[in-house]
Amino acid sequence: MNFEFLEIIPQMGPMLQATVITIVIGFVSCLVGLVIGTLLLLLRHTEYSAVRLLVRVYGSFIRGTPALVQILVFYYVLPPLIGLDIGPITAGIMAIGFNSGAYVAEILRGGLSRIAPGQWEAAQALGMKKPKIWFKVILPQIYNSVVPLLVNEFTMVIKITPLLSTITVLELTRASQHLITSTYRPVEVLTMAAVLYFCICFSLSQLGEILQRRSEKYRL
Repeated sequence: MNFEFLEIIPQMGPMLQATVITIVIGFVSCLVGLVIGTLLLLLRHTEYSAVRLLVRVYGSFIRGTPALVQILVFYYVLPPLIGLDIGPITAGIMAIGFNSGAYVAEILRGGLSRIAPGQWEAAQALGMKKPKIWFKVILPQIYNSVVPLLVNEFTMVIKITPLLSTITVLELTRASQHLITSTYRPVEVLTMAAVLYFCICFSLSQLGEILQRRSEKYRL
């Protein structure tokens, strides 16, 4: 079998455009997941037992069902329920973001367990209100302590994005499939797709190491 990578490279324009789309979807989904995860952490410590129960049920449901099913639900089931056509990209971002949020919440909960209870008491002694304690004292320390775990979760988000090809999102995997159809070179195309995914995830891991070093200096 002859490998013709030089023939594929000039035709990779759509794949590179799809790579940008993959990065944007992944970045926005990570932000959504971080916001939802933080919100779930706060709700988990509310005084209302019903809210705490709903948070636990949500987390169990998300972690106990396939991401693909969640994506299909957001694309095919949610729009008729809310009466809006949210489009495949928006549906995909929401599905991945809500999925990631459940895992981020668990990561943050683990980080919270490392915070000494005395910090709560000291902040309350200074007259700080509960929301201010969370956002000024507790959450910054949690984020700093779980940077590696968050980077790992966000890497997993990038690896979930190929599932969006099932709802017609033209991300990297779907663009690769189109190129395979036109060139009949699956080995070369999929190899290049794997390289692009590796570059994205490797860059993310390197960014995580930079953030981790900075967070360690901050703790010092």
